Amino acid sequence: MERKIITTNRKAFHDFTIFDKYEAGIVLTGTEIKSIRKNAINLKDSFCKIEDNEVFLYNCHISPYEQGNRFNHEAERTRKLLLTKKEILKMHSKVKKDGYTIIPLEVYIQKGFAKIQIGLGKGKKLHDKRDDIAKKDQKREMDRASKIRY
Repeated sequence: MERKIITTNRKAFHDFTIFDKYEAGIVLTGTEIKSIRKNAINLKDSFCKIEDNEVFLYNCHISPYEQGNRFNHEAERTRKLLLTKKEILKMHSKVKKDGYTIIPLEVYIQKGFAKIQIGLGKGKKLHDKRDDIAKKDQKREMDRASKIRY
């Protein structure tokens, strides 16, 4: 299964602890997929909500396609995500009971279709972020030390 990663939401991994990941399809118009193939998508402030047993993606910016004329799409419209009913019910129960948030993690193209990986996560506190940064620094120092040859 060859997949070409278009964009990742690096801020999501910084601000949230991700517990579960799901793969979903995205309902797109004609010019949106062309823009995605040109890497003109941004997931920075986007999030997902469950409404009427359907999952929707909000604040995902897909730039208008340059060659698109009057049929061009709106840049930040709400997009429906395609998941199985079982996955949606499982996510809905975790969001309601445990206070999880649904965050888009990355967009990629697989077998000609645009897919999005979404994750269930909880927001990190400031001290959690500091711990993660300290661990990354320690790992970086260990890697540097192991590369040095005498």
